[in-house]
Amino acid sequence: MTKLKWGMVGGGEGSQIGPAHRLGAGLDGAFEFVAGALDHDPDAGRNYARRLGIHDDRAYGNWQDMLEAESARDDRVDLVTVATPNATHFEITKAFLENGFHVLCEKPMTMTVEEGEEIVRISQATGQVCAVNYGYSGYSLVRHMRAMVARGDLGKVRLVVTEFAHGHHADASDMDNPRVRWRYDPAQAGVSAQFADCGIHALHMASFVTGQEVEKLSADFASCIQARELEDDAMVNFRMDGGTVGRLWTSSVAIGRQHGLAIQVFGEKGGLRWAQEHPNQLFWMPLGERLQIIERGEGNLSPEADRTSRVTVGHAEGMPLAFANIYSDLAEIISAKKEGRAPDPAADLYPRAEDGLRSMAAVHQCVASANQQGAWVDARPPMFR
Repeated sequence: MTKLKWGMVGGGEGSQIGPAHRLGAGLDGAFEFVAGALDHDPDAGRNYARRLGIHDDRAYGNWQDMLEAESARDDRVDLVTVATPNATHFEITKAFLENGFHVLCEKPMTMTVEEGEEIVRISQATGQVCAVNYGYSGYSLVRHMRAMVARGDLGKVRLVVTEFAHGHHADASDMDNPRVRWRYDPAQAGVSAQFADCGIHALHMASFVTGQEVEKLSADFASCIQARELEDDAMVNFRMDGGTVGRLWTSSVAIGRQHGLAIQVFGEKGGLRWAQEHPNQLFWMPLGERLQIIERGEGNLSPEADRTSRVTVGHAEGMPLAFANIYSDLAEIISAKKEGRAPDPAADLYPRAEDGLRSMAAVHQCVASANQQGAWVDARPPMFR
């Protein structure tokens, strides 16, 4: 397969997420990193791009220059990753989609539901791929969970319990740390802090694994550090369109928790549980039988799991490999479009603009519910009602 050309906006030196994207995109050799506007400081962005091996003529000072120059090239980039501050995602993603580029946008895809609906419409109208980086859905055993649910191993799914809790913002004296402060500032973070940052990963995971969408929800938000204007802890109850009951907890003040993304799925015939900090094991309890541990990389798993298992059984799988699976999906989808063929069905699992839109609708509806003392509200974006 001919290498696809890849460019990046944001994710510059010191970025928390940039290295994971570069590792993920480069792992399989499907993408060549050829262009970037990596920093809000033009000189810093250009210099860092050069150090990463990008040629001078494609080391851009800002995304507008990148868009203009790449649009005019015969060898333009095939995929643009947007890894900039949240409030800029909509403008940049929209511009690249409208000019014929496929896009992978960091979450949240937009700041408002209206912006999210516009991105979905543009992607549908242009035929351009617009993916959203719910990267944890790239883990091999998460995809095996989805396959088990889809083929009926659990029977009808009754209950899904998901969480994403950490304690890294629990120190009240850390309030002036700029890496923490912006997350609880409505002017920079929007209407929600912890739920919009981490909770939507847990909510997306529930939908991804069960194959169901959230229809309605009830939320309770709390600022455990009282000086914060936005929430640092949230509990959300939800109902899904297939009848499944959902429970979600997310927190940034849970001291002792490191990166607590986990999911449990309970059906008529069995239950599953998986945690991102221990991604090589999936716990499966069939009704009336003994607990079983499914190991990533072992034989007789699903095609979705086999395709995304990258190292031999017993070795640790990590976040950049999960990101790599998202990039592998996109490489297959984009290559299939260029070649006029059907893609591998096991690769057609990347998170889409529609997922980003549903997440933003859930954020705003959670805020509305919390402001109404947990009233049940419609979680769906207007265009999907």
